[in-house]
This record gives sequence, structure tokens and C-alpha cells, in this order.
Amino acid sequence: MSKAFLSLLFLFTLHAHAQQRKTQNFDKDWKFRLGDDTTAKNNRYDDSHWRRIDLPHDWSIEGPFSESNPGTSQEAALPTGTGWYRKSFVLPPHKDKRIYIEFDGIYRNSEVWINGHWLGRRPYGYSSFRYELTPWLRKDRNCLAVRVDNSEQPDSRWYTGSGIYRHVRLVTTGRTAVDYNGSFVTLLPGSGPDSIETQTRVTNGIDKSQLVRVTNELYNAAGHKIATAGKWQKTPGKDAPTYLNVQRMPVPHPQYWSIDHPYRYKLRTTISVQGRVTDTYTTRIGLRRFYFDPQKGFFLNGQSIKIKGVCEHHDLGALGAAVNTRAIERQLQLLKAMGCNAIRTAHNPPAPELLDLCDSMGFLVLDEAFDMWRKKKNNFDYHLDFDQWHKQDLQDMVKRDRNHPCVFMWSIGNEIREQFDSSGIPIARELVALVKELDTTRPVTCALSEPDPAKNFIYRSGVLDLVGLNYHPEVYAGFADQYPGQAFIATETMSALASRGHYDMPSDSVRYWPAKGEKTVAHGNPDYTVSAYDNVAAYWGSTHEATWKIIKKYPHCSGLFVWSGFDYLGEPVPYTWPARSSYYGIIDLAGFPKDVYYMYQSEWTDKPVLHLLPHWNWAPGQVVDVMVYYSQADEVELWFNGQSLGIKKKQGDDLHLLWRVPYQPGVLKAVSRRKGRVVLTTETYTAAAPAALTLHADRTNLEAGGDDLCFITVQVTDAHGIPVPDAANLVRFTIDGPATIAGVDNGYEASHEPFGASYRKAYNGKCLVILRPGAHAGTIRLRAAAKGLTSATITLQTH
Repeated sequence: MSKAFLSLLFLFTLHAHAQQRKTQNFDKDWKFRLGDDTTAKNNRYDDSHWRRIDLPHDWSIEGPFSESNPGTSQEAALPTGTGWYRKSFVLPPHKDKRIYIEFDGIYRNSEVWINGHWLGRRPYGYSSFRYELTPWLRKDRNCLAVRVDNSEQPDSRWYTGSGIYRHVRLVTTGRTAVDYNGSFVTLLPGSGPDSIETQTRVTNGIDKSQLVRVTNELYNAAGHKIATAGKWQKTPGKDAPTYLNVQRMPVPHPQYWSIDHPYRYKLRTTISVQGRVTDTYTTRIGLRRFYFDPQKGFFLNGQSIKIKGVCEHHDLGALGAAVNTRAIERQLQLLKAMGCNAIRTAHNPPAPELLDLCDSMGFLVLDEAFDMWRKKKNNFDYHLDFDQWHKQDLQDMVKRDRNHPCVFMWSIGNEIREQFDSSGIPIARELVALVKELDTTRPVTCALSEPDPAKNFIYRSGVLDLVGLNYHPEVYAGFADQYPGQAFIATETMSALASRGHYDMPSDSVRYWPAKGEKTVAHGNPDYTVSAYDNVAAYWGSTHEATWKIIKKYPHCSGLFVWSGFDYLGEPVPYTWPARSSYYGIIDLAGFPKDVYYMYQSEWTDKPVLHLLPHWNWAPGQVVDVMVYYSQADEVELWFNGQSLGIKKKQGDDLHLLWRVPYQPGVLKAVSRRKGRVVLTTETYTAAAPAALTLHADRTNLEAGGDDLCFITVQVTDAHGIPVPDAANLVRFTIDGPATIAGVDNGYEASHEPFGASYRKAYNGKCLVILRPGAHAGTIRLRAAAKGLTSATITLQTH
């Protein structure tokens, strides 16, 4: 081979590489100011006094709790307002390129400028969007300015956060490239050899018609190329800014994506014009087949599966709304260990990172668009923007999320008020048509709160692929009688309430807090707690056990989504201020499981479970309800101070066992057996006075760089290491090494301590500190100390 040819080949390779897509993380080194100043959009504006931050950022979580904050306790009693972000940057030469800024989400009413030129406005705080920067970029310094207006309150029924709370990217492509979210890959129907269809929407880079080749290469999970397809296409020219390229390709020896085997492929799409590569684009996909049967429920890849889901708002507890992949992963890990296999994104499009994790970890996702349409739930909510923006916001969600194998349903709304009159019919038909225009592979539902089909106008629109009902478990058993031929899923259930580690007896006396007709509970607990015995629910809901028994019993009940997986900020039913976060979670705000977690684990997994509650520190002589959740065993024997209190077995549809035991100090022990052999043993001890702290980290080896997190549980114990169940000691934290405190929490719904502090009171014996590693590797030592207690230190390593 000649040197001249080698040089030519080398030059062509460089040229082709230079034209390929470049995606740059644009989260670092922004300036932020809370408050409004309309001149901040100008390039020459002096922002030297502004605060330096990295994105994602939520300014509301940094503020103080106050009853006077306009969002009220429904939005966690945290401040909102208006804020500005600015970022200066210099780009290399970009001839024959297009440059875009992509935002995954800004809450709320965002406006964006580049070098003083207004790019646009997006009011919906949960939409992902992009703007092209190319025409207004300069050779020297450029400046992006973003105004975020979350001042008009109340605008939500839960905590939203404020600011650029999701990730930002700068994307560079050639002039002819794959459009924004412009790739869609589907598994072709049929029972024969599997093939996929690729739909690629291409931006037409120049005004005149040109010959473009779109090449698709399919790679398996090991990174091996297993299929290739290509197609030449003459572009329409200046009359069509984008056009669609459709191809088909076989998938040899396909592996299906499932909740137990979340196998994924990668499709690499290359755009070439006259032999020159102008763009490369990667799409992650999973192959799976599923359907809903009106009589038999849900089937995934031919296997009958009960959907065991939870509803999840987007906040991350002490971290607020600011997206962090590790924090989301931790939540999903806790839910996966409980046996959960599905997530409903309540009630808005989620962060892309959630869907990526659900793809890789094996969760199904009900992807939801809106909490309201034209009829408001709050004075300043999305109803103000629905007419102008619903089409773009809905279709942007579908285009962004339709390649995720985890997404198996679309929801066009939650408890929409138009379901109660005929105005719901044309809107439902329009929204479903908008979804079907982009994706016909998934069913569309709506989370309905009116169970009577004759009175529900969204159902009467006739366009829903399956019926989603919120609550009303009384209609589940006879669903087929009211909805003949319709498939069913319980889109929202329970609304059971609990505070971790607090117990009100008798445990089998169900309370409805608030009662029907009340806005808040009339006679609750003075410390704003709720019993954790699974004996309290909001009047529209039920206990966890009551509804799960029904879903479990009937095959036509394809599954459910429990409200909710985690406690979340805002909506502190059954109380109002000073409570500021919810009581609905199976897991509390800090990520500590409540007792009912183990009921679900005993029902939703195949692992042996034996959970004994409550703690064993009570008043002498008090009769205490002792409950046990167990599985993979025939019976449980309860012992107290070495004396057997009897053997019990579940009867009928029981999900727990109950003993009533007069309290004396000592040891409670539960032993589960199967066919006479011991399966598990667990013990609960009476604790003495608080004497020491212990620390437990979820991981001790971390990644440096500022995005990883370490969640460290602080436990107050007595001198013998026994957890003290009612300890409320103030714990202070100090750090030696490259890390900072990202947040602290204890799971108490009425705590007003700041999440960003270096201290936290224990609540019922526990609190949490979240560490964020710094930019450089090193050893981190966290020390926890409390007055009168032996301190504790834990060592972490960052790499």
C-alpha cells in the first residue's frame, strides 16, 4: 500500500471522525443567582458576584421550612421564587456543524438565551427539550442564560423543586444528522424469526437535495456486531427539514428483555453524505413481547406475571429534585429487594436516568404525562399551559422514551377532572391519537378515579387500550361485569400511612385519617406520627394487606401500583403544617424500610422472610401487639425470655401472625419452620439508655468526581450494641478527606432541620448522612458524635 494512499486514508478517517456526533456534559461551572434581573440575559452582564454551582441544581431544597412559603406544606413548605443561571464557554471552530443545547428538565417556566438571543420558553417543568445554538455562536466567548420562574404558587400537589434540576448537554453534529430523539426501533410482530424495524428521522442539512446513506449496525450485550443494514435515500431538499428512513434487519439468536434477564442491544446509526460521515447515533434497545388478557392478566414473553408496582414522585428526599443517578439506583435497589417489579412515574415524565436504570435492573415502567388537563387542581398549575403545550410535551415524552424496553404503557393523565363530564371525551381522543402517531407498540391508559363506566367520560371516549383505576378495590373482583372484554390494572392503590418505628394499638383496629369529609385528621397524634402496624389509611384508600389480597386472588387483576414506594416531600396527609412530607411510603424519606416493607417482601419474593415487630421497650404491664411477617415456612413459634408463647400458622388469606404479649423487659424471639426444620430466627431485645453510635455505609469504595454518593446509616445503641428504638440524640458530623455532606435526614415527616446541615437528630433511633466524594481520589473519614455517647468513625475510599 502506497504512502500516498495511507495518507489519504488517514486524512479521510480524521475528517470522518471530526464530523461525528459529540456529546459534552454541560453541567459544570455555572453561575446562579436567586432573584430576578431581566438584564442577566445580556452577554456583558457582570455575574462575578454570583454563586458558582454545578448542575443538576434545586434551589428550593436549600431553603428553610416555613409555614409562610407560598407553596404551603403541600409542596414541603420550602421556598420557590425566580432564579437565573449563566454559563460562559468557548467553542472550537464549528464550520459545517450544528450545535445544540439539550435540557433534560427545568422546573418551571424556563426561558433560554444564547449571546442575548432568545431561544424559547418551556413552561412544563418535566419536559426534555433542546435548542439549536449554531446561528448565534461567536468565535470567542459565548454565554448561555436561563431564567427559571417558579414564583406563582401553589402550582403542584407535591414538592417539585426549582431550577435546572436535571442534566444538560452540548451536542455537536454534522449538518445532516439524526434528529432529536429521532431513532425508533421496534420488534416486528409475528411468531417467526425475529426482526426489527428501524425508523430514523434525519435532519436535512442543506437546502438542495442530496444522496444520503443511513447505515444501521446491531451489537449484542457483549459488544459484538451481529447484523447490518443500509439504505441510500435522496433527501427532499429545502421543502422538508427532516425526513424518515425506514429499514428492517433480522436479529440472529435473539435474547429477550425481561424483569429477571434485562438483556439489551445497541443500535449504531451512521449518516453519510457523499461518502463522508456526518453523524453517528446510538440507540439502546431491548426486545420483548407482552400483552394484557382481560381474563388472565399480564404476559411478558409468554409468561404470566403479576405486576407488583409502586408509584414514585421524582424527589430524592434530602437531595430534593436534583437528579443523581446513584440516589435513584439506591431507591430501585431497595424496591427490587422488596420484590417490586414495576414503577409508575407519578404524575409526569421522569428523568431519563430512571428509565436507563429500570432498563438495566429489570423494572417495568408506566410512563405518565400529566396530572391535569384544562381543569386545574391548583391555581397556577399546568392547566394554564395545557392548550398551547400539551401536544409538544406529550409527543416529546413519547419520542424520548419509546426505545426503553422498561416502558410498557403510556398514561395520558392522573385523576383528570375532565373524566366527570363530556369535555373529557375529545381531549382523551386527541391525546391517545398523539401517542399512537408515534408509537403503536404499547397500550395507552389513564389513571381514572371514577369507577363507574357510565359516569366516566374518559373511559367513554373509547380510546383507552386498558382500564386503569385508582383505588376503589370494591370493584376489582367484579370488574368484568362492569367492563366486559376490558383488560385491567390498578394504577394507584392503598394510600396507607405510617411513620417508621411508631406503633398505636390495637393493631387490628383500622383508622381512616383523614375521615371522609375531613381535609386533615381531626384527632391524630400530637407528635404528628402515624402507626406503622398497617392499620391507618386515608379514607379513599385501604391498608396494604386489604388491597393486595384482592389483587393476589384474581387473575384478571394484572397487577397494581402502590401509593407509594418511598415517602416524598410535600403532601403530608393526614396532617398539615408542621408536617412537610408524606406518610404514604413503604420506605421512609431517608430510605429506611417501614415494617410493611417485609409484608411485601414475604409476598413478592421467593426469599425466606421473618420480620418481628414492634420494638421491645414499653411500659411495664402494657399489652403489646406482636406481629410477624414470614414466608417460605409453615409456622412461626414466638418465645419470650426462653418461654414459648405458642406456634401459629397463617389461616385463610392471612398475611401476618399476631400475639398479644404483656410487656416485661427481655428478649422476644421468633422462629420459623418448614416441615419441622428451622428456616429463620430473629430476636428483639429491650434496650437500655443510649450509649453509643454505630455507622454503616451502603458502599465503602466510591468514584471521585462529585456525582457518586455514599449513604451512611447512623444507629443509636445502648452499651451492649442493642438499637435504642426511641432515641432522639442530636448527632454531629465531621469529615476528614475529599468529600462533602450532600444531605442529612432521619425520616421524620415533621422535622424542620435543614437537609444541608452537618447535624441531625435521630428519629426512633436512626438518622442518615449522605456523602458526596470530591474531585480527587483519597481516603475519607466520617466521624459521628453526640453528647454523652461514644462516637463512631467510618473510613471510605474514593478512586
